[in-house]
Amino acid sequence: MRDVHRVIEERGDYTFVVHNHYTGDAEEARVDPDKIVLFEDRSSIEGLPNACSFLRFDRGKAWCTVHLTRPGLCREYCCRLLVLDPQGKLAGRVTYRTALIPETDEFGRLWEQVQPTLDGLSGTEWDDALIRILTAAGYSVRR
Repeated sequence: MRDVHRVIEERGDYTFVVHNHYTGDAEEARVDPDKIVLFEDRSSIEGLPNACSFLRFDRGKAWCTVHLTRPGLCREYCCRLLVLDPQGKLAGRVTYRTALIPETDEFGRLWEQVQPTLDGLSGTEWDDALIRILTAAGYSVRR
């Protein structure tokens, strides 16, 4: 998610300004008081350079350390996969298991053509097939 949200200002007291790369919006996010210790320990995301700045793992669970004040995109558009057009702009997103939500008319038309070829697939097989098809069409997919 660091491709979508970037911290552009640290205001102190665990408060940050987060910029949304796609919409241009900037929002304030504050680390939840009960997650400050977890936020301070960055070791759980060391191997994940594109992870959200506020993501942490503890005992096998993922935690959003700014859940109470998380940016609007996180609240409204939680997704498994982001689809970017050839210019790097948001074209669509996959929520839940196989629910693809197009963000542009052009991508919506492509999705209508592609969807039948994915029928009967699920899990990583569905993801891999979708990524292969979209990559061949010039799109990129972020997990």
